[in-house]
Amino acid sequence: MILFLLVLVAALAFEFINGFHDTANAIATVVSTRVLTPRAAILWAAFWNLLGALAGTAVATTIGKGIVDISTITMTTVLCALISAILWNLLTWWLGLPSSSSHALIGGLCGSAFAASGNNWMVLNWSSGIWPKVVLPMLLSPLLGFVGGFILMWLIKILFKKTSPRIVGKIFGKAQLLSAGFMGWGHGSNDAQKTMGIITLALFTGTQTGVFSHLPSWAHFLHVTEFKAVPFWVILLCALTMACGTAAGGYKIIKTMGHSMVKLQPVNGFAAETTAAIIISGASSYGVPVSTTHVIATSIMGVGATKRLSAVKWGIVERIVWAWVLTLPVTFILGYIFSRFL
Repeated sequence: MILFLLVLVAALAFEFINGFHDTANAIATVVSTRVLTPRAAILWAAFWNLLGALAGTAVATTIGKGIVDISTITMTTVLCALISAILWNLLTWWLGLPSSSSHALIGGLCGSAFAASGNNWMVLNWSSGIWPKVVLPMLLSPLLGFVGGFILMWLIKILFKKTSPRIVGKIFGKAQLLSAGFMGWGHGSNDAQKTMGIITLALFTGTQTGVFSHLPSWAHFLHVTEFKAVPFWVILLCALTMACGTAAGGYKIIKTMGHSMVKLQPVNGFAAETTAAIIISGASSYGVPVSTTHVIATSIMGVGATKRLSAVKWGIVERIVWAWVLTLPVTFILGYIFSRFL
């Protein structure tokens, strides 16, 4: 029971860190274009994160039972996965790199499950989970973000070709409030659910192994006999935690995403946020845990590329790409090491 409480605390810590680590994904553009102040933008994103997190549980189900064989999972396995993801998130946040919290958690879970199974690769659901719902989206979503951002920005330029820049700025300054909210909602609908899945997995494991068998009757809500639905209290707890984490902000990553990579105007921010939000919301509806970081970053690149390719600061982009490439293998190794020695 003590181990379960540690898992719960670690899961909520991950959710809180995910909130402030990925806040920049939802609000970097609206801050960089000066449509909203950082404080107002963070509160706006926190509100929409909360609503998005309450929108469904398809991604939670994928994380909880679609990535690894749940019959091999123990409380220790879940705890090691969370510790790995938390450490990587804190490191990349400190460096100001917008890495993927989603892939950090998935990598940690795969590594710890692999170690717990005695180095059995069959514990990883490669064909039904990892390939179609992790690796393929990891490759396609950045491409869709870049191409989608480029096309939407190009269409806006054509439609508003004869409109004065001042009027365009006013129109999209207001429209960006909607796109930032949409982006916040999409982020909540995908990222918050990953922790819901992890907590439900821990509850299922605890029920199967008899951890909760001696608890009093009032604690019956901890019992999860089948992994079919995420308990409502888990949904609400994760949604509120992510909203609080979002409210804490992540100014280092906001600086990288909104200022360092490409100079944005309100119309650019609207195009990038709208593109990313559409892709993320679509993925959430199909239970696909995509990286909000990958999608919004490449959407910004696509929008910037409509000006000219040199408008994108490719040196910054290279640092971000390295963070993307390293996230899965590093967290896999961390999860494996923690699982072997804890």
